[in-house]
Amino acid sequence: DGGIFETKKIAAMAEAHYASIAPHCPLGPVALASCLQVDACTPNFLCQERVTFGEGYLKKPFELKDGYIELPTGPGLGIEIDEEAVLAKQYDGEWSNPRLNHEDGSVADW
Repeated sequence: DGGIFETKKIAAMAEAHYASIAPHCPLGPVALASCLQVDACTPNFLCQERVTFGEGYLKKPFELKDGYIELPTGPGLGIEIDEEAVLAKQYDGEWSNPRLNHEDGSVADW
């Protein structure tokens, strides 16, 4: 569920009620590229949340200029993944959430 089409449908419902949209994008540069494509064709778009510009994941990371990110113009979503950089960050399975051990011996997630 979700994706570009569902986001466009939600934006259209908001527009019918004179509401703006501000897409939430905490996931990374591929999701941000998707959001930017939706933003560009949505008349009631207000602002775009983002966590990263894609440094270390995209061959050409996004750049903020005068408060805006230019719409990527390449094929597909307009981005190119830096596959070597991504492979270098591949998860090795060694990390887990820190655990909190209380004085009474009980354990809690962080």
